[in-house]
Amino acid sequence: IKMVKNVEEKDFSLRLAMLRIKKNVSAREMSLAIGKNPNYINHIEIGKTTASLAGILNICDYFDIIPSEFFDIGNPNPEKLHAIIEDLKKLNDKQLNAIAILIEDIKKR
Repeated sequence: IKMVKNVEEKDFSLRLAMLRIKKNVSAREMSLAIGKNPNYINHIEIGKTTASLAGILNICDYFDIIPSEFFDIGNPNPEKLHAIIEDLKKLNDKQLNAIAILIEDIKKR
């Protein structure tokens, strides 16, 4: 069980670092932006500490995503996909059908 826990913590740390780097922000800047001490994010990324549930929620808020999007390792662009989904929710059936056709056409290329 300890081994599984460590793998999950490592995955969390790697995901956090990847999203932070993609956003082009330093660990210090992100720590301060979420109201934590300057070393908070760095300590999570190097495995010195783990994030609490409140910390995970703050991290997700910073990236403007929900926790399930953070933990969806197969999604390399959770912020962008989240924004697109929010926009899609505002469309009617006809508009959604047009988007679906466009996506299928793009996938074929």
